Amino acid sequence: MTERVHLVSLGCPKNRVDSEVMVGKLQRGPFTMVDDPEQADVIIVNTCSFIQPATEESIDTVLEMSGYKTKGSCKKLVVTGCMVQRYGAALESELPEVDHFLGTGEYHRIDDLLAARAGEAPKSYVDTPLYLHDETAPRVNSWMGHSAYLKISEGCNHRCSFCIIPTLRGELRSRTIPSLVAEAERFVQSGVKELNLVSQDSTAYGRDLADGSELGGLMRALSHIDGLEWLRLHYAYPIGLPDSLLRAIAEEPRIVKYLDMPLQHASGPMLKAMRRGVTRAGQERILDRVRRSVPGIAVRTTFIVGFPGETDADFAELVDFVKAQRFERVGVFTYHREDGTHGATLPDQVEDEVKMERQRILMEVQREISAQLHAALVGTEHTVLVDGPTKESPQVISARLPSQAPDVDGQVFLDGPPADVRPGQLRRVRITRASDYDLVGQVLA
Repeated sequence: MTERVHLVSLGCPKNRVDSEVMVGKLQRGPFTMVDDPEQADVIIVNTCSFIQPATEESIDTVLEMSGYKTKGSCKKLVVTGCMVQRYGAALESELPEVDHFLGTGEYHRIDDLLAARAGEAPKSYVDTPLYLHDETAPRVNSWMGHSAYLKISEGCNHRCSFCIIPTLRGELRSRTIPSLVAEAERFVQSGVKELNLVSQDSTAYGRDLADGSELGGLMRALSHIDGLEWLRLHYAYPIGLPDSLLRAIAEEPRIVKYLDMPLQHASGPMLKAMRRGVTRAGQERILDRVRRSVPGIAVRTTFIVGFPGETDADFAELVDFVKAQRFERVGVFTYHREDGTHGATLPDQVEDEVKMERQRILMEVQREISAQLHAALVGTEHTVLVDGPTKESPQVISARLPSQAPDVDGQVFLDGPPADVRPGQLRRVRITRASDYDLVGQVLA
């Protein structure tokens, strides 16, 4: 008998990839995926627990889904992912509504777990994360049909004092280049035009392998796949950024001139307290090398405000840094005190009101920079990737510049698009209007 399964995926794109592998495995068995949880025999919640608000969202979602055991068809509720890895078997008593828990290294067990007869499967599978899916793992792209995420490695060897990721995801484990090329080719054959490479630390890719694999070589290998149009890199740790990567971005036309490189802060004391292993001057040298190597590259970065001990002077230095660097894309997050991290033990925790005000100020600084950069694009012509109708209005068609990553950056809204515009197309547009974060363009060809 076929069982109906509903899956809720929370958190980052890396978690989305894990969810897609679970869906792929289930669709090989006697399971059918359904969009309506009320119609599901089994509900899976793949959780996030990177910061406390994400944990709270995960718990709220689990409790919401547990309600379908009484008002729907649900007979089994399974919780997977980072929250399970973080809190382990303790969740069994905290969430008695849940039938099974799978940690971040156990999601490949999902089909066997659901196929097991009552009482045969343990309630919790939580162990040191070791599993790394490869090209043989079935996977269903749940993103746009023309865009997909490709997870190049799992885990992280850094020990930043604000971050719980090594606990949740384990040590660095890189996939081989042939494995990644094979999975990428399968996606491209299915209609994917854009691949977005993700991991916890993309810069470190290949360092754990004994075959000479490194990031630049991987990017070149992927960029040579026939039918692939855009290749984009996310989450590059600033230290150790290989020259081979920058050369590949500069030389390979299918690799977009875009680099997502989280910097987290600019003040020396804060960078030291965060255990980032770099100074402001060091970051400035890295950014100068990136921009000299790849003229016109768009740099996306993220910062944390309100880390323990952050003074007004530290924050002022961060503001000065952002003004001086004029990043194309910036995200600003307030620090959350996470148990199990070194940062949680530090004195001089910053008040929430101060954190939020610093976030507002820094985002306003970046808003002005972004508005100026966008205003300079009015009248210029670019190639965009068409995403299709927006969720807010099916009549409005959105697209993206190479400098705009899906989901996290702005969009180009097409002004009076011709009838032949379709998702996944590359089209030439002239930018006609600009706002702080989005653009409007007229299709030329």
